[in-house]
Amino acid sequence: MKCCEYCFKDVEIKAIIRGQNQKGQCDFCAKNNVYVVDIDTNTEIKDHFERLIDVYSSEIEMPDGFPREKVDLLKNILSTNWNIFNLEPNYIYRFLINLLSEKYAAQPELFDRPVGIFEMIDDDYLQQYSILGKYQWKDFVKEIKEKNHELHGMVLFGAAVLSKLLQFSFKKYKKGTSFYRARICKDEVGFEKNEMGSPPSNKASSGRANPEGISCLYLSNSIDTTLYEIRAGAYDYVTVGEFVLQKDIEVVNLSDIDKLSPFIVPDINLIAANIVHLNNISADIARPLRRHDSSLDYLPTQYICDYIKSQEFAGVEFRSTIYNSGINYAIFDETFFECTQTMVYDIKSIKYDYDLLHD
Repeated sequence: MKCCEYCFKDVEIKAIIRGQNQKGQCDFCAKNNVYVVDIDTNTEIKDHFERLIDVYSSEIEMPDGFPREKVDLLKNILSTNWNIFNLEPNYIYRFLINLLSEKYAAQPELFDRPVGIFEMIDDDYLQQYSILGKYQWKDFVKEIKEKNHELHGMVLFGAAVLSKLLQFSFKKYKKGTSFYRARICKDEVGFEKNEMGSPPSNKASSGRANPEGISCLYLSNSIDTTLYEIRAGAYDYVTVGEFVLQKDIEVVNLSDIDKLSPFIVPDINLIAANIVHLNNISADIARPLRRHDSSLDYLPTQYICDYIKSQEFAGVEFRSTIYNSGINYAIFDETFFECTQTMVYDIKSIKYDYDLLHD
């Protein structure tokens, strides 16, 4: 059977399929004239998925009292928890039993009955592999909001584990790359280039990546993104500065930290034990805050970013929730950039999208 690159989100599997340099029709999504791989003969993909499936155990092997919320059918787990497939669960099941036909014949319960990770109730395993040990993201959020506003001394946080994950989560940007930053201004004169940087420490307010009093340069990947991000209103004047990178840098890509391929890490347990935590980090860093939300809501991501800063990364990257194709950046040291020019825009109109909640 043949499967195509469009059946997957995982970058490693897509690369393997493209590397075969073979086009044809996919037996799963029915796309034609696309890059495909014969799953009956490709041992590389088979080995990857055998290693992933070996992390799971059937419910019949689970001890009494194993949490029911931690088990589900394998096809559902791979559909919802992992960013591997672009297929519906039933197609994932079909893919697996054909790719791993020998394993299916020997252990059909792995594919046909609920499964879970047995070690997820083992404190020693969680201490070794999980960012939060035996705790959940909600526990981390509660702890840091209630007890650790100073961003240090967190009992629940496994820095050593996160450090390993960061080695697979960063992106490189080359000297000369342009980014953008906007400020609403009082008239068409706008701001000068030297007024477009991050605010001084005594005026730095709390943000997604920085606590109050710690300056951080927030940039966007495009002019459109930065205009949306400052939430300019109709008839506002806005100055946009172009910031050009002065050296090569590495930033942690929190936009896609939840999409780490389990097939590129030496120990797949590192992803398996943290996939839910990584989903939460990615969602929290990009979560839109409403006008009346508390600055305490920034604390969890501030803590994560503070640790990333301590690992000598230049900043973090995260999705814009206001502009669909937008990417934002929090840069820890603004001297990496130079504002080379400014442009003043007159906002003519804005568009609102809304849902009726009740009447």
